[in-house]
Amino acid sequence: MATGKDKGKNKGKDKGKNKGKDIRTIVILECTSCVGKSFNKKSTGISRYITQKNRHNTPNPLEFLKFCRYCKKYTIHGEIKK
Repeated sequence: MATGKDKGKNKGKDKGKNKGKDIRTIVILECTSCVGKSFNKKSTGISRYITQKNRHNTPNPLEFLKFCRYCKKYTIHGEIKK
C-alpha cells in the first residue's frame, strides 16, 4: 500500500540527463589495405571492428593497428563514416 511519503519520490531525477548529443559515439574501424586491394580480388572481404570513442577527447578520426583476417597480418584500421 502506498503512503503519502512514497508519492512523487522519483520526481525530476532524470531531468536533463539526455540533453543534446551523446558524448560517446559508436564508430566502425575498417582495414585500409583491404579497401585499397578491392580491385585485386585477392582478399575475400573487408575486416571491420566496432568500438566507441569520446567525441570531446578525440575529435579526429581514429586509426588503430588491428589484425585483419583477410590479409592475415596486422594492418591499420581507420574510422569510416556510417
